[in-house]
Amino acid sequence: MTVSRTVCLGFLTVIVIGTILLMMPFSTSDGTWNDPIVALFTSTSAVCVTGLSVVDPGTYFSFWGQLFMTLLVQIGGLGYMTSTTFLILLIGRKFDLRQKVAIQQALDRPGMSGSAQVIRSIIATTLIFEITGIFLLLPAFVPKFGWNQGLWLSIFHSVNAWNNAGFSLFKDNLIGYQSSLLVVFTITMLIIFGGIGYQVILEMYFWLRDRILKKNHNRIFSLDFKVATSTTIILLVIGTIAFFCIEIRNPETFGYLNLRGQILVAWFQSVTPRTAGFNTIDIGKMTTAGLFITIALMFIGASPGGTGGGMKTTTLRVLTSCTKTILQGKEEVLLYDRKIAISLILKAVGVLVGSVATVILATILISLTDPTLDFIQILFEVVSAFATVGLSTGITASISTAAKLILILTMYIGRVGILLLMSAVLGDPRPTRIHYPEENLLVG
Repeated sequence: MTVSRTVCLGFLTVIVIGTILLMMPFSTSDGTWNDPIVALFTSTSAVCVTGLSVVDPGTYFSFWGQLFMTLLVQIGGLGYMTSTTFLILLIGRKFDLRQKVAIQQALDRPGMSGSAQVIRSIIATTLIFEITGIFLLLPAFVPKFGWNQGLWLSIFHSVNAWNNAGFSLFKDNLIGYQSSLLVVFTITMLIIFGGIGYQVILEMYFWLRDRILKKNHNRIFSLDFKVATSTTIILLVIGTIAFFCIEIRNPETFGYLNLRGQILVAWFQSVTPRTAGFNTIDIGKMTTAGLFITIALMFIGASPGGTGGGMKTTTLRVLTSCTKTILQGKEEVLLYDRKIAISLILKAVGVLVGSVATVILATILISLTDPTLDFIQILFEVVSAFATVGLSTGITASISTAAKLILILTMYIGRVGILLLMSAVLGDPRPTRIHYPEENLLVG
């Protein structure tokens, strides 16, 4: 079995196990057997760290059901290969060459050396950030809900925020905490660091360590670090300004808040489309322009190597750099004085074409199964599912069973990656030594 098929089947296996667990009577609050479609949709959404839900998790599922969702989100955020490799390391076994190759492809690493150390670093980073998030959220939840419920709410929301899943145990998600600086800061920081990529966090850590210890040597940041951080900052700033300017006159989202509340909501709304899925406003009441900006941010998504989905920030930068190169009349695509390989450019184009094709096909199919829905609502839901975001205009629970199955497949494709899935179906690509003559073609 090829590596790509191993990863894809691994995610399917976890989804099936999660579906069975969530169907059990002890997983629902009323103690009855769960609807298979609800269980399958919730399990897929959790494993794919999406956050879309056809029911209210806080009232529909029991503690055990919510615990299973949390575990599925954790496994999905870490990735199938990272989770299984960590279990292998725990029991003291060594993994073979195939597993090293799988880790390399799953984490998009340049080499296979040090795979075990990378897995340990990822697990440690995850635990540090999630535990920190739990302690920061305790003062917000414990005074109102008590220690037991407050602790569980802190654990659930910290794990979901770090893994860029949007499940919440509150009926209105986080709208009730839209003006809480503590909750907004904690959740957004977990989302940003969870989605920016483990490699970027480790480079940041080593840089801070050198500065604190006052080491003399200058650390050179990788191209991944520069592209991921700069693109993330640019998108966050542009998104915050755009939402503030567009929604400030909307009395149902921003208009009724004071300036401080409007800034907090605009900031949160700029962060959460980066595949997180939490919301502090009613998404269904946003303006069409606001919805479209959210769709664009969702489609771009987070950075490679993190817990988020989407087309990825690095893909966006490669494609925009290609456009810049053409406009300048140059022949080499450069990023921070580094030449981008043709193979990476082709991969970026493949990701874009595959992503757009998936979104278009899913949108058309749902438009046929649910013709009464507005186009913008369908497109929003599909992009949210494909980019594993979890934001919704409020139609998820009311769509037909066929549409739910389409969204399930879309979430799965978005999580495993369009290129990896195509490799699993068609087989891993093989290099060829055959070269064909060039010929000009009119383009644009």
